[in-house]
Amino acid sequence: MGEKPVLVILAAGLGSRYGGLKQIDPVGAGGELLIDYSIYDAVQAGFEEVVCIITRAMHDDFMAVIGDRVSRHVRLTCAYQELDRLPDGCAVPEGRAKPWGAVHALLCAEEAVRGPFAVVNADDYYGPSGYRTLYDWFMKPRPEAGKARFAMVGYRVENTLPETGAVTRGICAARDGFLTEIAERSDVERGPGGARWTDDGGARWTPVPAGTLVSMNFWGLDRRFFAAARRVFRLFLDAGLRDDPLKCEYPLPTAIGAMLARGEAEVEVLESGDSWLGMTYREDRQPVADALARLHRDGVYPTPLWRQGEP
Repeated sequence: MGEKPVLVILAAGLGSRYGGLKQIDPVGAGGELLIDYSIYDAVQAGFEEVVCIITRAMHDDFMAVIGDRVSRHVRLTCAYQELDRLPDGCAVPEGRAKPWGAVHALLCAEEAVRGPFAVVNADDYYGPSGYRTLYDWFMKPRPEAGKARFAMVGYRVENTLPETGAVTRGICAARDGFLTEIAERSDVERGPGGARWTDDGGARWTPVPAGTLVSMNFWGLDRRFFAAARRVFRLFLDAGLRDDPLKCEYPLPTAIGAMLARGEAEVEVLESGDSWLGMTYREDRQPVADALARLHRDGVYPTPLWRQGEP
């Protein structure tokens, strides 16, 4: 094959979610951050290069807290999500400070990505098996003509929910191993009878059967993604700048769903049996730290994670 796959980490939101990058709490047994585990698992699976998408304002803090450490073990490049990097004819509305979402972040990183790439969030823990499964998928030959063929690492919904609180999940439907539909739901939680979601503040609940696969923003893509993403992102902006100019953002699952509907791509579904851990807010820290401590005790990870002199 040509270029080896790289890992792309969506990290531009880290500073805002935690009130500043310097305030991200270590959660690992050796003082590691969640992003350390993503990079470690990717390296163990075979990835040799990481592209982290951040903002220019974050650069110095990011390198001091994360980049300088992990760059001893893997090639690391930074790409920058810039609010005003928009298609011709589009401008940032006055008063807009919110980023445009994951699709825009990836478009900002296009020049840094030379070949196939995996995409993950910086503040999610995905477990080792997804990286191994996706890397093996990248190593298999795929047709170069016709539709772009991507992959999604799917997780069983019951393995992705915190004990309390609601989260956003892309609820998926598949046929013959390929994604047919993905519906982004913003209020998914554990209920008395299992997973459920609501779109009206809890007046009505829709159950999500155990075993249903959901998207955790863990994708296998290639450079054909960028041309399709530019098209659907422009359509999003045409509506978003009119209807919600200060807050609209375009999630990656929504864009992939649009590509499926337009017949521009097909997405192979790869299942992971691992459990997700996530830190979006400070109160998520302790449950994540406890779960990671168990993984270290069980021998899934060494302590410390990055041993001096080891790859």
